[in-house]
Amino acid sequence: MRVISFFIFLIITSTAIAEEDPRFSISIGAFFTDRESQTRVDGESGRGTDVDLEDDLGLDKSDTVFRVDAYWRFAEKHRFDFSAFDLSRSSSKQIEREIVWEDTTYPISSTVNTKLDLAIYKLGYTWMFLKRERSFLGATVGLYIADMSATLSASGGGSVESNDLTAPLPVIGLRGEHRFADRWAIRGSGEIFAVDYGDYEGSLYDVFVGLDFSVTKAIAVGVGINSVKLDVGVSKNSFQGDVDWQYEGALAYLKFDF
Repeated sequence: MRVISFFIFLIITSTAIAEEDPRFSISIGAFFTDRESQTRVDGESGRGTDVDLEDDLGLDKSDTVFRVDAYWRFAEKHRFDFSAFDLSRSSSKQIEREIVWEDTTYPISSTVNTKLDLAIYKLGYTWMFLKRERSFLGATVGLYIADMSATLSASGGGSVESNDLTAPLPVIGLRGEHRFADRWAIRGSGEIFAVDYGDYEGSLYDVFVGLDFSVTKAIAVGVGINSVKLDVGVSKNSFQGDVDWQYEGALAYLKFDF
């Protein structure tokens, strides 16, 4: 709420000189992430183990990944936003407790190989219901899509468990931007999901704040922070269980406006 109130204040009080907003913008950069991932996969025999993917299975907690963010402003107060990045990881670890993953039990002290392919896509439409000369605040609706494939196997052979999940979660929220000097702009967004939707039940929040410095009219450099928490129960043929994921981190990027 403080972020939303801040953007409303900036927009209402803005008296900056008008500039033509870019029709298309793309940001390319690095996303320095910290992650906490609790996952449970149930099987026909019953409930699986609540697994900490980092502590129990040895997946890296921190990583740097390539990230793309873009938008297309197709009308004065309307635009589409898009983001994409890959959070895939793999590990091999001698586990310190018994783990039940779907219908396979991995006994204590066995070595488990884990491969997690995870791609994140965000699609959104924004209507700028408050728009001033160099500021706006808009309402957003869209999809947060987590495309995941998790594979667990025991070293030395044995059962291999593989689970696929594509979760298209609808989100609503707010997006805003304020250019407070000729070369400086602050922008941010907040999106939430908390509803029963098809095979999914749970909650999601996604908060972003960025600071841009314009090197030229068309090129800017920027830094930002992004924090996401997803806690969703899933009931699908390919995946039954729960995902409780959180990732947050800093971004450094180049932004090109057209």
